[in-house]
Amino acid sequence: MAKKHGRKYGDLSPALPERGGSLPGERKNFIKNDNGFVCAQCDKTVQPLGSSSRDHCPFCLYSLHVDIVPGDRASGCGGLLVPLAAETDARRGYMIIYRCKKCGAIKRNKSAHDAKIQPDNIDLIIELTTRRGEINI
Repeated sequence: MAKKHGRKYGDLSPALPERGGSLPGERKNFIKNDNGFVCAQCDKTVQPLGSSSRDHCPFCLYSLHVDIVPGDRASGCGGLLVPLAAETDARRGYMIIYRCKKCGAIKRNKSAHDAKIQPDNIDLIIELTTRRGEINI
């Protein structure tokens, strides 16, 4: 049988996602969901970012495991995401690496250290960059 788009032509079984891909009909793009919240870790009030979705506390950098796709709030876990390390990305800037205390999932969130409203604590981000070599992901 001829192959078409990585599957045998005529194969009606569901396509499995490629690395970084998604299943047919599954959303994988960013969803803007910019709401304020009270941090579950430090209890500080966090204001909306204004230009994008605020997904972590700018004071302690903790987050909640609530998204599957950024902004969708579709994860059933709800566990506390603990900042483990940070790394720099040439296009996206600082990326904070998290591990969920409840399910162990590893997540990456873009920092908002340059935000006009409540920028992320750059001192904590820089400290986290020194830990990048200490974790195995």
